[in-house]
Amino acid sequence: MISSVDALRTPDGLEDWMEKLIYALWRDDGRPRDAFNAALLGEVADAIAPHVRALRINVRDDRLPQGSNPVFVVTEPQMEAAVQLWVDTAYPPARAPIEAVLATVASRIEGWLVAESTPLPNRLHPPGQPTEGFSQVVFIEKPDALDHETWRRNWQDGHTEVAIVTQSNFEYVQNLVVRPVTDPAGPYAAIVEECFPIAAITDKQLYYDAAGDPAKLAANEAAMLESCARFIGARGCDCIPMRQYEIKTFG
Repeated sequence: MISSVDALRTPDGLEDWMEKLIYALWRDDGRPRDAFNAALLGEVADAIAPHVRALRINVRDDRLPQGSNPVFVVTEPQMEAAVQLWVDTAYPPARAPIEAVLATVASRIEGWLVAESTPLPNRLHPPGQPTEGFSQVVFIEKPDALDHETWRRNWQDGHTEVAIVTQSNFEYVQNLVVRPVTDPAGPYAAIVEECFPIAAITDKQLYYDAAGDPAKLAANEAAMLESCARFIGARGCDCIPMRQYEIKTFG
C-alpha cells in the first residue's frame, strides 16, 4: 500500500506528520528562462514559503554546460522547473493559495502527491541557493507490461543500489507518486532527483564514478542501462539537468 505521509522527528522526540507535493512548471515561450527563474526563485518562492514546512525548487539553467550526462525528452514541450514542497495536508483548500501563486509565473502547472524515500541523503554539500553541482530530475512512467508492485520492486528494491554504486551522485531521492493533484497531470509513477558534481555533466567517466578507468566506465554504464530497462519502458523518461535551490528547510 502506498503511503503519502512522511514523518519529521522533532527535537522532543515526537513525530510530526506531513505530506509532500511536487509540481512541474512550464514557462511561456515568450518569457526568457532567466526571467522565469528569477521570478520563481524570488517573489513566487517568498509568497509560497509561509504556506509550507519546507521548499525546494529545481530549475533549468542556461549556464549549465552542455555535456555527456543523460538528457532524455518524452514530454514536449518539456517542463522548466520542479517545485518540491512539504505541507501539513494536501487538502485542496490548503493547496489553493500555493497553486494560485505558481500560476502567476507558469503557463502550465501539473502536480502530484508523492511518498518520498531518500536512499542517499546529501551529506557532502550543504544545501544552498544553488546547491553545489547539478540536479538530475527524472519523470518516470510505469510500463504497461508491468503491474504496479512488480514495477516498484524493480525500481526501489532492485535498482537503488545500482544507482548509488555506479554513479558519482551525492544525493538520491525517490518520489513514488501516490496520485495527481491537478487536472491534467502527466501519468508519472515516479519522480527522481539525483545530485552530481558539476564536472560530471561533461565528464562521462566521472558521472559513472569511473574516473581514469575505461573498463569500470563500461561496466557501470552497462549495469545502469540493464537495471533501468527493468522499470523504464520503451517510451523512455524525461531526464532533465537542473540546479537545486533549497529555499526553506525544516526548522
